[in-house]
Amino acid sequence: MADQDLTGALTELLDGRWGDIRRDARERMAAFPSPSTHDLTTEQHRAQVLDELRALAKAGYPRHGFPTRYGGEGDTGATLTSFEMLGFGDLSLMVKAGVQWGLFGGAVEALGTERHHERYLRDIISLDLPGCFAMTETGHGSDVQHLRTTATHDPDTGEFVINTPHEAARKDYIGNAARDGRAAVVFAQLIVDGRERGVHALFARIRDDDGEPVPGVRIEDCGRKAGLNGVDNGRLWFDHLRVPREALLNRYGDVTEDGTYTSSIESDSRRFFTMLGTLIRGRISVAGAAGSATKSALAIAIRYGLVRRQFTRPDSDDEVVLLDYLAHQRKLLPALATTYALHFAQEELVTRLHELAGAEHDDRRQRELESRAAGLKATATWHATRTIQTCREACGGAGYLAENRLPQLKADTDVFTTFEGDNTVLHQLVAKGLLTGYRQDLHELGSVGMARFIAEQFMGTVIERTAARSLIERLVRAVTPDDEKTDLLDRGWHLRLFEDREKHVLDTLARRLRRAGEPGADAFEVFNSAQDHVLRAARVHVERIVLEAFVAAIDRCPDPAAADLLDRVCDLHVLAAVESDLDWFLGHGRLSTARAKAVTGAVNRLCAGLRPYAGVLVDAFAIPEPLVGAPIATGAERDRSDAQRRHEGGALPRTEDTGPGDGGGPATVAAT
Repeated sequence: MADQDLTGALTELLDGRWGDIRRDARERMAAFPSPSTHDLTTEQHRAQVLDELRALAKAGYPRHGFPTRYGGEGDTGATLTSFEMLGFGDLSLMVKAGVQWGLFGGAVEALGTERHHERYLRDIISLDLPGCFAMTETGHGSDVQHLRTTATHDPDTGEFVINTPHEAARKDYIGNAARDGRAAVVFAQLIVDGRERGVHALFARIRDDDGEPVPGVRIEDCGRKAGLNGVDNGRLWFDHLRVPREALLNRYGDVTEDGTYTSSIESDSRRFFTMLGTLIRGRISVAGAAGSATKSALAIAIRYGLVRRQFTRPDSDDEVVLLDYLAHQRKLLPALATTYALHFAQEELVTRLHELAGAEHDDRRQRELESRAAGLKATATWHATRTIQTCREACGGAGYLAENRLPQLKADTDVFTTFEGDNTVLHQLVAKGLLTGYRQDLHELGSVGMARFIAEQFMGTVIERTAARSLIERLVRAVTPDDEKTDLLDRGWHLRLFEDREKHVLDTLARRLRRAGEPGADAFEVFNSAQDHVLRAARVHVERIVLEAFVAAIDRCPDPAAADLLDRVCDLHVLAAVESDLDWFLGHGRLSTARAKAVTGAVNRLCAGLRPYAGVLVDAFAIPEPLVGAPIATGAERDRSDAQRRHEGGALPRTEDTGPGDGGGPATVAAT
């Protein structure tokens, strides 16, 4: 199959359900200024990003996700896909668009009611009303439930008085606040009739029509950052700012004209988490944009690795192409494989949110989605940080030049691991979600009860009822009980290995945390001492669902050659993950020493077998050349020996062509 045809087949699969949105985005973004903005001043960069944001508004970019009655299209999946595509360009534009239409506009839509929608949404969509999402405080970032900003109801006037009681309660790092924002959705502790009702959101003007702060609001520029300097992050203080009663975004809690607080959700805590649950699009969007930035870095590094030569063979004067070295392949190709895996997991997550948005509310599905969004956001952004750094190193000094984008990608994505939820905190949320129901059943669980609890949690919460589930179960059932005789490339064995690891980690974590219910136990200390275990439970859970998403994607791939190639990419993703966690698999008796060594050998052979396809795999991302933006990756002559190597090595083998135990497959492809 010609490279061009194979690339096209892969691109079609990667584009997925919202392929038209991706194609439109590529065409639109290719006309934007270069994503390399290292030579711009802060003010120049901010001005350029604002101009680009206006161009997006004019082109209708933000309409996808808003209700049709306010000029939108009501397509949740389309808006998340559009946001993901912005990650291929200037990430400052992606973040500023996310603040305006994802966070600010999304909060007004999700937390407000018709009175807010009618008054504000059209102007938010058109960018006539630029705004901010004022949640984070200096003293309380991840712990949103205990924010210190207050919004006190004044029964004499019917107004709310928003106040910053001390310095640690200032709103910090607020996008759009330093320069362009005219209004903000402010999160504050609502106080009605002397009683705190928990965190609520209010709509407040922060600047007048001339761009000056309104009385009662103080604004300060956060200044230049390590990256994302096209975003005007600022700090906000409120000095008894008065806003009308109608400013309260009242979908989940309201105050009547006579000063009575009402809510359809009685529990303050449950109301708080329900409110936050409506805002998960931000985390999903960040995960998608992180994936796009990772793809850009891999495209740059792999293209460079295909043309850069260094050192000669002993029997030749020809210098060796960098990507012919196993060490270089090991740097880049496992990361590329995992990037593919995360892409399909992200696509599945977007699809689930899209379908849930149009369905009757289901608490269980909503919690499941929130947990998955948190886990994938953490995994995708940590992967981006590691991979972009690896790509920088793989390009040597050229990768350190600002013109080649890698330093900028590194700086711009570094904060992704801590905004829209600190990753460590998000993984704790995932683990707590897996242990839902444990606390109330704590005292009743003996060994049999505990086993039943784990089984119910795994089968009811962890394993989703998806269309691909029957395929996964069939593959797992087909695996021989003797692991030592199973082919290392057997997909059923991969799935069973990841499921078994997750079950074991969750089981032992539940048993460990059970001590919190013992007489005299300090529940905090019990949980705190098990945090390493908590984070592992979340990580292995996400690794399992990512693998299942990859398997499902291969199964629906209509092109046999592309499916065969993706099979080997999936093999590399799995075995590289196993290799990175060999201490656990060995320590818990899941792999013998000999089989663990075979895993490393199989990873080496998979890298060698996939090396001729590296260019095809990154070209399939279909990043417009102007957006690649790195001289070392654009306009350079590609390594024309790839096709020849492919003919010499033959087609990629199918799993059934390999022998048991050592992984076999890629050994039939000529090593380079």
